Amino acid sequence: MLVVEMSVLARTLQLIKDREPEYGRKLETDIARRDSAFFERAERFLGSFERFLDARGKALDYGIDCHLKLREAMIEDRMDFLRSGRYASSSFAEVEQRVYANPEIMEYHMYGLVFSQFLWTEQYSRLEFFCGGLPHYREQTGSYLELGGGHAMYISSAADILRHDTHFELIDISATSIELARAMSPGHQIQYHLCNVLGFSADRKYDFLVAGEVLEHLEEPRKLLVKIRGMLSERGHAFISTPVNAPTVDHIYLFNHAQEIRDMLGSEGFFIESEATRYSEDWPAAQAEKLKIPQMFAAFVRVA
Repeated sequence: MLVVEMSVLARTLQLIKDREPEYGRKLETDIARRDSAFFERAERFLGSFERFLDARGKALDYGIDCHLKLREAMIEDRMDFLRSGRYASSSFAEVEQRVYANPEIMEYHMYGLVFSQFLWTEQYSRLEFFCGGLPHYREQTGSYLELGGGHAMYISSAADILRHDTHFELIDISATSIELARAMSPGHQIQYHLCNVLGFSADRKYDFLVAGEVLEHLEEPRKLLVKIRGMLSERGHAFISTPVNAPTVDHIYLFNHAQEIRDMLGSEGFFIESEATRYSEDWPAAQAEKLKIPQMFAAFVRVA
């Protein structure tokens, strides 16, 4: 009898449905509308993650538990946010000690986020926008630096898209994230730096720089934009993304509207070449804004 093994994505959805049927059914409905590129990416990265877990004596079930724990925590954070109108954390030093330096918290947080990249619409939309836009910068990119690389999905995708002789580097403040990034980017030549990006001393200028979901982790995101501008080469470009109204355990700086992000980028000397936004729920924009539904903002920029 021929036994056909289920894909990692299919097994992921089944495990979620077993634990939280309503959430699982919603995910199945959303994913049914995806194209072939989505399923190829999901299988590649979730497959790498399952092998990462297996090498550490853990099963896919453990990763799912981390994702559901992350989702539950984010729901609680959102309820607090709607009551208070602010994020719970206000100090990077406090978040660094409580979250980034705590392997237990970082593990469930980062492992849970791996699944979110494909299961949450706004998260995958950001990755799709990045992969669709990066080829336009292929021939002018000889060096690439990623800040807060986490699960390495972006830098791994970039390594497949950009020229083979491109120099790649990744910075992250968490040892847990660096370990995950290394495992999720097999076969790619990447130089890793375990450090705070604001304290990073680069010995080169970079043609392309990625700061995906980093600005909101800082008390003063303008300092990072100044740092990015200083690290870009004359022909350099950057991909910068950050969420609006998105409370979670390590978010500090609250953007209330996407226009606030555009204004900050412009005032710090960046020109937006292309951008994408996506709410976490498929509601009319006016209603989503009124209810403070989380929104993704991402842009390809250059120094103006």
